[in-house]
Order: sequence, then structure tokens, then C-alpha cells
Amino acid sequence: MTDSQFITPNEDIRITFGSLVKLHFEVSLENGTIIDSTFSRDTPVTLTIGDESLLPGFEQVLMNLRAGDTRTAHLEPEQGFGEWNPDNIQRFSPTQFALIADNPEIGMLVEFEDKGKNTLPGTISAITDDEIEVDFNHPLAGQSVLFKIKIFQVTPPGVTGIQLI
Repeated sequence: MTDSQFITPNEDIRITFGSLVKLHFEVSLENGTIIDSTFSRDTPVTLTIGDESLLPGFEQVLMNLRAGDTRTAHLEPEQGFGEWNPDNIQRFSPTQFALIADNPEIGMLVEFEDKGKNTLPGTISAITDDEIEVDFNHPLAGQSVLFKIKIFQVTPPGVTGIQLI
């Protein structure tokens, strides 16, 4: 490696598409219920902007921030986990469902495979004698969330390492 592949971290480097970012984050509902948080971990998480490890709305909040920045952003459903869609409710006969899971209960998470062999998680939302209803919406669909972040380090795209001084 040559020295040109390394940078000295500084507070002027801003997050762009392809940046490697060390951060802590928290996602919570508007009522204060914490959905996910890394703030209690000893070390921040590292992710690459644009690698789909965060939803685009969450990445948008990070854009142009730099090491040392903190933010709390309110995200509407369409920026976070999407709107709740009634078309994502599917109904199965108890006979069809028996091939998928035994003893179904409301709230049970079940996994299905689509034609492309992708896993589709769903939550059982209703059970009657005639059918079992499964909701394939994300559990947070239709809900606004708060996204809190603290940025520790930003490595620009194309840089292979950090030179500590």
C-alpha cells in the first residue's frame, strides 16, 4: 500500500455515498419505545453508506455529517419502514397453513419462500376456523420513528485505511 491510500482522520471529512462510517444509533417510536440501539455497546458500529445495511431514509439523515456530529431526526413512515399496505395481508386455509407451521398463534412470526426462493417473514394477525391471516408488512410499517445518531469517524470512499496520529 502506498501512503496515498491512507488518510489522517479529521472533522472536515463529510459523509457521502460510499463513505465508511463509525457511529452509534438508536431507533425509537415517538412514544419513547426503543426499537434498536447501539449506544450501550462498547464500540460503535461500522457501515458503508449505500450498502443497504440502513434504509435509504436513515442514510439520508447521515449525508454530509462528519465526525463529532450528533442528530435526532423524525422520520415519517415513507422515510422509514414504509406505509402499512392492506395488500400485504394474505389469507390461508388451515390446511394450506399446516404445511408451513404447527399450532399457529396470533403474533407468531412465520417465514415463507417466494418463487425466487427469497425468505418472506410474516406475522399471524388473525385466526378463524376458516382461515389464518398473515401480515407481511414490516412490524414498524405505518409508524413514524426517531433516529438518533452520533458519528465517530468518517472514511471517504476509495480510502483503504486510517492513519492514526
